[in-house]
Amino acid sequence: MRIDIVAAVPSLLNSFLGHSIIQRARDKGLLTINIIDLRSYGLGKNRQIDDYQFGGGAGMVLMIEPLVNCIEDLKAANQYDQIIYVTPDGKKFDQSMANSMSLLNNILIICGHYKGIDQRIREHYITHEISIGDYVISGGELAAAIIADAVGRLVPGVLNDETSALSDSFQDKLLAPPVYTRPATFNGWDVPNILLSGHEKKIDEWRFEESLRRTQMLRPDLLEE
Repeated sequence: MRIDIVAAVPSLLNSFLGHSIIQRARDKGLLTINIIDLRSYGLGKNRQIDDYQFGGGAGMVLMIEPLVNCIEDLKAANQYDQIIYVTPDGKKFDQSMANSMSLLNNILIICGHYKGIDQRIREHYITHEISIGDYVISGGELAAAIIADAVGRLVPGVLNDETSALSDSFQDKLLAPPVYTRPATFNGWDVPNILLSGHEKKIDEWRFEESLRRTQMLRPDLLEE
């Protein structure tokens, strides 16, 4: 799988995507993530990528020309299944969306910055708009990193035990059950006996019941959906 990310501040992405599971996936050749510095397409000697918005108002906007030149260059070399813009007014990102995206081959993610990108880019190039939540952060780089991580870890072969992802929160619209590890007793606090029983079917039933209980208590909205 290939994920290209166009960013005004690429350094925000390098550390996040250069460690742990995602880096191991990149090292194995299972996942390719390219971070493209939008400023390399900037205009003039100062590599300008932003300007004041028409109509007045506070905040700068990423200019249309550098973004178009960048996107056209990338499209000439790659056929993208989706061109994504991360924005607070996009569709809310969730696990089912991550599952679907993990089956794609090529994704291009455009990171906004400042007040966002010129609307004409959204109208003529963007195929999907995604939000990671109902709040505003300084730029789309961190949102793009979250999407890349959530999707990349689902690519076949990335996780050592692929069944691990199936038990993550939200996979079945339920929160994950509690988890425990050694020692079985610490400070008088005991691990539930069922987990020490070795009875796989009963353990599975306990985990499902705990997932349901936790979801009812903490996220009843998931059950309503």
